[in-house]
Amino acid sequence: MKVLLVYPEFPDTFWSFKHALKFVGKKAALPPLGLLTVASMLPDIWERKLIDLNIRPLDQKDLDWADMVFVSAMAVQQHSAREVIELCRKAGIKVVAGGPLFTAGHEQFPDVDHFVLNEAELTLPPFVEDLNNGVPKKFYTTDAFPDITKVPAPQWKLLDMQKYASMAIQFSRGCPFQCDFCNITALLGHKVRTKTSAQIINELEGLRTRGWKGTVFFVDDNFIAHKSYLKKELLPQLIEWRQSNSLTNKYYTECSINLADDPELMDLMVRAGFNQVFIGIETPDNSALQACGKQHNTSRNLLENIRLIQHAGLEVMGGFIVGFDSDTPSIFRKQIDFIQKSGIVTAMVGILQALPGTRLYERMKSEGRLLNTLSGDNTDGNTNIIPKMDSEALRKGYMKMMLYLYSPKNYYQRIQTLLKEYRVPDLKSGFRISQLMAFARSVVLLGVVGRERFQYWHMLIWTIFNHRRALPLAITLAIYGHHFRKICQLHLRQSESLVYTI
Repeated sequence: MKVLLVYPEFPDTFWSFKHALKFVGKKAALPPLGLLTVASMLPDIWERKLIDLNIRPLDQKDLDWADMVFVSAMAVQQHSAREVIELCRKAGIKVVAGGPLFTAGHEQFPDVDHFVLNEAELTLPPFVEDLNNGVPKKFYTTDAFPDITKVPAPQWKLLDMQKYASMAIQFSRGCPFQCDFCNITALLGHKVRTKTSAQIINELEGLRTRGWKGTVFFVDDNFIAHKSYLKKELLPQLIEWRQSNSLTNKYYTECSINLADDPELMDLMVRAGFNQVFIGIETPDNSALQACGKQHNTSRNLLENIRLIQHAGLEVMGGFIVGFDSDTPSIFRKQIDFIQKSGIVTAMVGILQALPGTRLYERMKSEGRLLNTLSGDNTDGNTNIIPKMDSEALRKGYMKMMLYLYSPKNYYQRIQTLLKEYRVPDLKSGFRISQLMAFARSVVLLGVVGRERFQYWHMLIWTIFNHRRALPLAITLAIYGHHFRKICQLHLRQSESLVYTI
């Protein structure tokens, strides 16, 4: 059997970083970790080839080679996934589909031959067995959750690593919280399952031995769910392994705001190489947090918590939402004030969407407020629900808010706010030629021809004199800002009358 593993293309979104990747000569931000892991579960005698459409297009010779095509995707990749499925249909090649997009909405893809849904550790083996016996079924699903201590390491050999800005591994699955808009628990459950420290170090060692020296994303939905295990097992072993191999590359991950309550954990994470965390802040409005089930963000000083994390040496990236039922037009100003004061430079703000499988989706459906417009991109200014706020007021308020946040003046102001609070970890950092290339391109594109050139040079000079060790971070964030402004122009500039003030 010759299996072609195809990863659909991401559109131009907040997290695609397409416009930033050009500065470092990369094609994609992250590799398709799911397909790389599935590749390790296939029978050894099967041949396999990976095509990441974010790296290169799918050619006819690829289809001519394949006996079967495996496709895995998220909702935001649905357009590209449909194109892949259509190409395979015309070529007469069987398609096997899995991943979040198909698990949540397989009925929207009638041309797929076989669906291997939920977690592949449980649904892929019976499919392979039935296929070998000549009796493959249309659907393979399960309500159970696998023991991920038995998950094999991803097949890194299928990748052209140098095309990617970061690599990715997974330590845990599942989330203990009850946020009604999040589909993670619908897909992976509330019980947090973890890999062993030996598994994680083995996966990182696999990357190291293949020459990877760049950043690594721990894709967990909440990396700190098992704090005691992290502090006693994984992080100490990770620190020791890094020291024994003289490693200086960085890690980043996702976690909850209660990280701020544990100075020991933050210190260990920084010593283990972590320098960024993404946190779902959502909103500074407590009534909205209570209503959506995010009580763990209430009864705390969010701004102070963010500063504690920044002081520890971890840059906070934040997720924010507008369009909750309790939101009024004043929410846009509240969100802006909070984000500007927090120094969260990478602030992903989206309009609330109801994802299939969530409590919010079922509630919107029962209330007759569900629309068939889910794009999977929560920063494109659209929503698939009928909001309590006037829909036009929500759309325009969101557009103005994003244009304000990512205008050069306000964006660079947040960089300066962050650098005042951020403690650069006292760790050796390796130098890569791609960093020099990125800086040179930023000087030309941002400092010479960019409309933010005044803010760019002011920020660089200020950083050199006040926080010199943070200069690489400042340049990186300036490049990110270029990408975010492109996204704003793509999705949000629908009227020349929009201005940078509210």
